Amino acid sequence: MRSIIGWILLAVFLFGWQPVLLRAEALEGEPVEEASASTAALKLNVKGAVLMDPQSGKILWEQNAHYRGYPASMTKLMTMVVTMDAVARGEASLDDLVVTSERAESFGGAEVFLEQGETVPLEKMLIALAVASANDASVAVAEHIAGTEEAFVELMNAKARELGLKNTHFTNCHGLHDPNHYTTPYDMALVARYALKYPKILEWTSIKRYTFRQDPLTILDTTNKMLYWYPGTDGFKTGYTEAAGLNLVSTVDRDGLRLIAVVMGVETPQGHFTESMKLYNWAFRQWAWKKIYGPGEVVTEVATNKGREERLRVLAGGKVGAVVPRSKAKQEGLITTRLVLPQVIDAPIAQGQKVGEIIILEEGREIGRTDLVAEKSIPRAGLKQIIKRAVRAVFAVRQ
Repeated sequence: MRSIIGWILLAVFLFGWQPVLLRAEALEGEPVEEASASTAALKLNVKGAVLMDPQSGKILWEQNAHYRGYPASMTKLMTMVVTMDAVARGEASLDDLVVTSERAESFGGAEVFLEQGETVPLEKMLIALAVASANDASVAVAEHIAGTEEAFVELMNAKARELGLKNTHFTNCHGLHDPNHYTTPYDMALVARYALKYPKILEWTSIKRYTFRQDPLTILDTTNKMLYWYPGTDGFKTGYTEAAGLNLVSTVDRDGLRLIAVVMGVETPQGHFTESMKLYNWAFRQWAWKKIYGPGEVVTEVATNKGREERLRVLAGGKVGAVVPRSKAKQEGLITTRLVLPQVIDAPIAQGQKVGEIIILEEGREIGRTDLVAEKSIPRAGLKQIIKRAVRAVFAVRQ
């Protein structure tokens, strides 16, 4: 009898348990053939969330992505964006001295205890709102850029319209609660995608600890714990009010694959971090970066017209590639490129000058573009050099 039971138990072990073990391996190893097939298995404890590929703007996963809620201090990401736009247009400088107004001083909550009349460089103010979510610094920045916070908010809403944010409206620059101040995970992901245009914003939002002033000593600690807890995180912004719950707009870069995630309306302590990490863990199992060119890599070369040098090497202005399902990462021909580039470029040419674009195609469909830039400066050739080339060309034709 014991021997029969023993054989039954052995059979159960060999045949009954094996599929369970194999299934566990499938979940922990390579993803299923199509990443979308497993999205139903991922459920976050949030009111709304989204995962975006910033290269193409494609939504890789969503859960109530158009949930309209309160952004709280995620608002400050748009404050940084609008400010950097002004800097890019030459209307402000990061070295500008920002004078604290009485109104800016009055804002409490998260703050750096600015005093009326205190002057702080604009970049330092932006670090204060990026790292410590300082409301007083946000208002001081807004007033410096636009004269009043109200005028700055108009710029924020104009930017929202420009970016195609259909369910977003701002009433302030800091995110303190207002029932008419709202956004969605999808809209906030679009803001984050645009923010990647400015490396300075990533620089500021990746700071873990910062000494804001020496007297009195004011040390700021980041509100984004994912900078400590999740390798590859380098942005962006947390947000919390009682009405909003816990929010986080974040970005992570691993092995060349950069993703953006937004979670809103989380109710469990630290949940905006843990739910975001859960989403990223799933995402990095499902997706991979298929590299074509890295930033600064040589793509091709072209002739110059009347340049001191006759040929110019052309570089990728940023990374060139695409996010693909891991199951297709080695598939040939899935991602291709096409160059938009003149055959001849007139001198003078400046180093880093945009000379064309490289179009990224997935199965023949355009999914993104990256600038092509000049490797180095090439001044215009002198008259003697131009004549010498012309004579050489004539003799070459005769031969």
